[in-house]
Amino acid sequence: MGDYSNMASYYDVIMTSGYYDYAKIVDSLVLQDSIEKVLEIGCGTGLILEELARRKPSIQISGIDLTAPMLAIAKERLKPFKNVVLSQQDVCNLSLPSAHNVAFSYGGVWYFVIDGDKEPFLVSHISDHEANLQGLEKMAQHIAPHGTLMLGIQGPHHDYETVISNGMKYSQKIDPTDIGFTKHYYLDDGPQTLMAQTVKYRTYSFEEAKNMLSAYGLSYVPEVRDNKLFLRFSKAWNIFTPANLWIPS
Repeated sequence: MGDYSNMASYYDVIMTSGYYDYAKIVDSLVLQDSIEKVLEIGCGTGLILEELARRKPSIQISGIDLTAPMLAIAKERLKPFKNVVLSQQDVCNLSLPSAHNVAFSYGGVWYFVIDGDKEPFLVSHISDHEANLQGLEKMAQHIAPHGTLMLGIQGPHHDYETVISNGMKYSQKIDPTDIGFTKHYYLDDGPQTLMAQTVKYRTYSFEEAKNMLSAYGLSYVPEVRDNKLFLRFSKAWNIFTPANLWIPS
């Protein structure tokens, strides 16, 4: 799985320079029914969870991330919110004390790319296929019966560079591979390269993604809505949720 240790110190300034609109992301999340217990898969530095916790102080929120420097920033950011619990975990070995009504990933472990009218395809930070299956199964086990999985939508990836809010130059380069693509991230301050990070991604067709998720009780729910930021999957009753993780009704 991709490790973002090299990027951690600069992640916030990159992401808050127009990369994501965190208010709109949370707008989409809070539209979900029964948003009582929420899990973010790949919470990074906690930017989404901060916005969610501010708006929903009464719900239970969990976040996991594999990269320790990212999680350290998230823990500091989310200290004021007593309803948030963070842990360093690999989703392939996910172990939490209970299931969640809503689980989501927006640019975290898994997300979809949609290019115009083309069919979506799934992007995974996990390059090994068997590890993807293991991670999806573990994630599904932590979604309550009748719960919801939300996977974020991004536009097509391409090479580009831009000047971000602090005046530094952020750039990325995409190299196709036989299983997906490799993305190279750079942050330059004049002639000095402050950050260089390379991550390998695996991709799956929409049909492959739906079949994999369906195997663990998660069915695609088509929605017609402008400016949609997530694709939604619904968890079937009592499939792949161990009894000790169930949320009492």
